[in-house]
Amino acid sequence: MPQAPANPLAEQVYCRLKEDIFEFRLLPGDRFTETEMAERCEVSRTPLRDALFRLQREGYLDVAYRRGWQVRALDFGHFDNLYDLRIVLETAALERICQAAEHPAELLELERIWLAPVAEREQDGKIVAQLDERFHASLVAAAGNPEMSRVHAELTDKLRIIRRLDFTQEQRVDATYEEHGKIVGLLLRRKFAESAMLLRAHIQQSKTEVRKITLHRLHEARLAG
Repeated sequence: MPQAPANPLAEQVYCRLKEDIFEFRLLPGDRFTETEMAERCEVSRTPLRDALFRLQREGYLDVAYRRGWQVRALDFGHFDNLYDLRIVLETAALERICQAAEHPAELLELERIWLAPVAEREQDGKIVAQLDERFHASLVAAAGNPEMSRVHAELTDKLRIIRRLDFTQEQRVDATYEEHGKIVGLLLRRKFAESAMLLRAHIQQSKTEVRKITLHRLHEARLAG
């Protein structure tokens, strides 16, 4: 992971621009100059450039001589590879959970959230997207391997933009509750093979859904935000 800029102001600008990308205020393909962005963020060019080059190193921005900066286009081949790695990590986590002598505290908390009555389910797509991230992160945390959690957190960060788009669809919110609830139920019964099969199908479905993302949906997400 690239180290955070030493300049606290550069860190603030970095966090703001990254959030703008995740919340679709800056869309893939959007162009801007350093002058425009410095005015928008109300900062000088030095902390801005530190933040911009950090985002470039992390794969969110491109820069071209005399053409300014551009939000990097969505690379679905790259996202496919990240999804495949997620499956490997999370499947390994499920096996550890099922082998544990006692149910991890994280699993019991997931039971409370995802096996709640239908009337108590969250329907706001943005909130469900955050809950979804925590669900998968909690599965890995429950495995008790900090290095697995660290790598998984990096994957989550890189996939956040398209996973949030997935939750702009109401049917995906309902499907996520159903699928997460079934996975938790199987883990509580220590059914590793069945839970792993369902988890793979769940992630593969999400991977398929994000393949349907179009520029039109990106603009809809920006308007909704």
